[in-house]
Amino acid sequence: MAKLQSNLTIDQDRLWDTIMEMAKIAPGVAGGSNRQTLTDGDGEARHLLRRWAEAEGADLTVDRIGNMFLRREGMEPDLPPVCLGSHLDTQPTGGKYDGVLGVLAGLEVFRSLNERKIATRYPIVLINWTNEEGSRFAPAMLASGAFAGLYTEEWVNARTDAAGLAFGDELDRIGWRGEKPVGEQPMKAFFELHIEQGPLLEDGGLDVGVVTHGQGLYWLEVSFEGRESHTGTTPMDRRRDAARGLAQTIELVNETAFAFLPGVVGSVGHASVEPNSRNIIPGYSVCTIDIRTADKAKLEAMRERIERGVHRIAETLGLAAKVTITGHFDPITFDLECVSAVRSAANRLGYRHADIVSCAGHDACHVNRVVPSAMVMCPCVDGLSHNEAEEITKDWAGAGANVLMHAVLETAEIVQRKDYRK
Repeated sequence: MAKLQSNLTIDQDRLWDTIMEMAKIAPGVAGGSNRQTLTDGDGEARHLLRRWAEAEGADLTVDRIGNMFLRREGMEPDLPPVCLGSHLDTQPTGGKYDGVLGVLAGLEVFRSLNERKIATRYPIVLINWTNEEGSRFAPAMLASGAFAGLYTEEWVNARTDAAGLAFGDELDRIGWRGEKPVGEQPMKAFFELHIEQGPLLEDGGLDVGVVTHGQGLYWLEVSFEGRESHTGTTPMDRRRDAARGLAQTIELVNETAFAFLPGVVGSVGHASVEPNSRNIIPGYSVCTIDIRTADKAKLEAMRERIERGVHRIAETLGLAAKVTITGHFDPITFDLECVSAVRSAANRLGYRHADIVSCAGHDACHVNRVVPSAMVMCPCVDGLSHNEAEEITKDWAGAGANVLMHAVLETAEIVQRKDYRK
């Protein structure tokens, strides 16, 4: 860790303790978290964040799909606020830091500014976005997408989970539907701190990453319909085996990703067959495909190649195939001024840093469509995330939070007051 070149820093011990306290809510079975969106654990975490922020003088408003906005007033209240934040929801077997770090670092910014009696010209608003993960209600970044105008409130409320429960009903059940119209929160800028979820920063011995771009992605669902029949009595040339379609699609996705290297990834993350019996040839199969790259032309070409390949597989095997786009956003370029604020903060503090591309989707990717945005990233051990073994260090968390605070202050403009100690 480089020696800091500024004495205006957050309290990283307090930040760490706050993260550990939040992790006590809906813990996982192996040291991480299982705080899926709109569960009782999510509701409890929201109440805790509210208590902490209101203790710092923040005022809460909530929009009609559960996004939380906690406001620290500025000297000119009519100005659009500088916003920061991330999400509190986790994967079913998630870590303690993914998303949570960005929210609680924002809370720590409030605490540190209050301790130093620092006033800003612009208000500052801390945001907890609903359903960033998309593990319970697809797609990911659902509520920030609605904020950016990608989805309607009605469509969001109608999303269902694996048990058939609707987003809107679950939001009402945990008591976190607000009255603020979606998308009407004004913003001057938005900054999000997040763990990298990849190995580049740690491998490079870097303290923080300055995120300049974000990968685009397609989520595809591919299903094959064949014919169920007896595994022992059906000749090989008479079979319409939906599992073969699934198997060949998995290989198709990997071949496509390798064909478009560098800078692309592709995976099949979920797959199932029906009726899933050992002596019945499957008559139905389904899988989900995730392809990502920061190159829009490559992203479209990969999708087209996979779709053509799926239908070719189906024709060869005598199956019916269906390809559905369940999630999509184009690669994004973050706002140059916001990125510059992050970079100058890292320089001012003396941290080792580099420009990087976000390889995962984040709320800032959607928000950037309508509000100037940027991201700060800190390393995570072995690049591991979406896993209960996800880990970061206290120093990494502190570095990211310090850069976040300085970028926010550069944008929100410190006001010199008689009780502000420079």
